[in-house]
Amino acid sequence: MKFTKLQGAGNDFILIDTRQEQRDWGKLAIAMCHRNFGVGGDGILLVLPSDKPGAVAKMAIYNADGSYAEASGNGLRCFARYLLHAGLVPARAKSFVVETGAGRREVRPDWSGPKAVSFQTSMGKPIFEPKDIPIVAPKGKIELGHVPHCVLEVGQEDIPVACVSMGNPHAVQFIEESPDTYALGDIGPQVEHHPIFPARVNFEIAQVVDKNEVMARVWERGVGETLACGTGACAIAVAGQQEGLLDSPVDILLPGGRLTVQWDGRGEVLLTGPAEVVFEGEWAE
Repeated sequence: MKFTKLQGAGNDFILIDTRQEQRDWGKLAIAMCHRNFGVGGDGILLVLPSDKPGAVAKMAIYNADGSYAEASGNGLRCFARYLLHAGLVPARAKSFVVETGAGRREVRPDWSGPKAVSFQTSMGKPIFEPKDIPIVAPKGKIELGHVPHCVLEVGQEDIPVACVSMGNPHAVQFIEESPDTYALGDIGPQVEHHPIFPARVNFEIAQVVDKNEVMARVWERGVGETLACGTGACAIAVAGQQEGLLDSPVDILLPGGRLTVQWDGRGEVLLTGPAEVVFEGEWAE
């Protein structure tokens, strides 16, 4: 089975054109994403036919643990890069639409000569309704304002988070110290599996440098710590704007690189960043 390895700001994916394939994709994701015994990746992306008017293809995502993911900003850019790489989208296309588990998403390549140097993707409108994020908590445990807030009891610590869905659930903690010193490997799994989040959650820690720049790290649901997370960057930007900490646009600096997020406070969030083909290969059955 042929595959293409891609990465967007270090968030890496194994893409498979599945239009002629049927498999247990969750089981395959676990095997292929293993860093020692497989190809290595944060997830797999599947190219599926779309029946949505105007969409060039449908993208499905499975995390490294085999679970299904509704959305991925970096995955969407990698998917877009592959569509251009494989000739499934016309060269120098100004924009095209991809169907995802979170809805239709428009992609706008930024061309420099014959090469798209980055991609801007529409990421949908943020969701703040607790039941739609989803958050389940005893009455009075969720503080409603511009964005829902919760204080999570994690071991001996109280972790204050702002919650938002970008088609998938996110919990953002704004911190004053450098993200480099944060014990994300210990706290991240506990937040991901906290009972307040029935569908688990992606967890971001963010240090505001100024109103247009943030340093961040991400613990991804079903993956663990990743070098970058596109929907996580959007969640940080949206939560920061709602709390008056950030303006638009804002650069989110992650271990794998820089992502830029724009949001007017009402409509869809826009995410801009790189995506590159790493290599192509064939998976032995």
